[in-house]
Amino acid sequence: MNAGRNISVASPRAEDLGSSPPGVAQSTFENVLASRYASTRMSRLWSPEQKVVQERRLWLAVLKAQQQLGLEISQEIIDAYAAVVEDVDLRSISAREEVSRHDVKARIDEFCALAGHERVHLGMTSRDLTENVEQLQILDSLRVIRDDLVALIARLADLADRHKSTVVVARTHNVAAQATTLGKRFADAASESLLSYERLSDLIERYPLRGIKGAVGTRLDQMDLLGSPQAAEELDQLIAEGLGFKNLLMTCGQVYPRSLDLDVIAALVQVVSPATSLATTLRLMAGHDLVSEGFQAGQVGSSAMPHKVNARSCERIAALRCVLDGHLAMAASLCGRQWSEGDVSCSATRRVLLPDAFFAADGLLHTAAAVLDELNVDTDAIASELQRFLPVLATSRMLTVLVNSGMGREAAHAVLAEPSRAAAQAAHGGDSVNLEDLLDEIAAHPSASLNRSELAKVVSSAASFTGAAQTQTERVVEAARAIVATHQEAATQRAQMRV
Repeated sequence: MNAGRNISVASPRAEDLGSSPPGVAQSTFENVLASRYASTRMSRLWSPEQKVVQERRLWLAVLKAQQQLGLEISQEIIDAYAAVVEDVDLRSISAREEVSRHDVKARIDEFCALAGHERVHLGMTSRDLTENVEQLQILDSLRVIRDDLVALIARLADLADRHKSTVVVARTHNVAAQATTLGKRFADAASESLLSYERLSDLIERYPLRGIKGAVGTRLDQMDLLGSPQAAEELDQLIAEGLGFKNLLMTCGQVYPRSLDLDVIAALVQVVSPATSLATTLRLMAGHDLVSEGFQAGQVGSSAMPHKVNARSCERIAALRCVLDGHLAMAASLCGRQWSEGDVSCSATRRVLLPDAFFAADGLLHTAAAVLDELNVDTDAIASELQRFLPVLATSRMLTVLVNSGMGREAAHAVLAEPSRAAAQAAHGGDSVNLEDLLDEIAAHPSASLNRSELAKVVSSAASFTGAAQTQTERVVEAARAIVATHQEAATQRAQMRV
């Protein structure tokens, strides 16, 4: 699998289109997470244009529900609004806001001017609009992240299957320990990703919409419009269904509980954790020349050292995880800080927190997918390292065999300790360790309970050192491909990584 990188240049987006003083050039600042790291699909969800579209979708859903519940709203009015939902002119909206000095009022006026009617936002407050629209953006973004995760799981399953028999030196504390397979390393990441998939799918299924609750959460204005608490409740149900939400908050104040944001950002951290751990492992392997990231014609690894081929994309993954960790702390800091029925002390934080956390997670997962697409595995180098460390890896098996032959565990450990440490030092120094000499030394120990030929049988096959690695890998691959089968389009999406 080598789909290659989809290298693209992001076009500038209007973040702030207010006018500049006469004679002063207008300058804008790009959101670097959106323009450099996130996918086009994710960036679009949080773009100013798409936010306006989502607001209009909400207003339209409320209109339809109000009509269904008996308010006198003609189909002609609904159709007029529906026809201009995607007719977005940010400069015009900005000009209106300069006059009203109120962002929501400016967007109401713009939508009504386009439709030729003044019926949207009836019985609603600004928070009825902004809170629900943010939740729309969050739910849509969670679905994008799930697609990104499925694409990663598909690649991990393929690599795990391809390398399920490739024996490698396994390391704990980054020190040679026993043997495993390269396939199991990929399977370990896939297995953890399956847990992330379950968490994410559950969150998408249960994520609740705030609904049209009014200024302090009592639904007063909608009750006055529709005539009863039951009708106001039904309005919320219709809106939730129309916007794709399966659940609705029973009650809240002016804002939805910020613990929901923490739930979302914590889920993102869990989702990217397997890819982050694997990227660190690949960086360590690259340092031993066992694997490398893809290196294209004309690519430069270092401006000063022409020979270098750095694991720069894996390093990017580590950097984006650090960004996401910061946003997790921000989300946690907002929980439990709400005043009475609501305030805006969280507003500035959430304007940064919500889009940027999704940009970082999306960019991280696309980068990880690109790394796996282009990963070069040097099986000769892996085999050479395995041979160098094979005597060291054999000693833990010898310990078990000696104990099974009747020795006490600590006595057997004492027999193996000195020769195995010497062998490990030699191997880490790059020297070849003679397995035959090691076996001779152990068998010659006066306390050893097995002879030379019996010890030799233990280390006759390197493949036998990997235990159940292959079986475990096969089980994970089967489970991963069952998930992939239900999301075929997501599984085959191209990795989008800007350089």
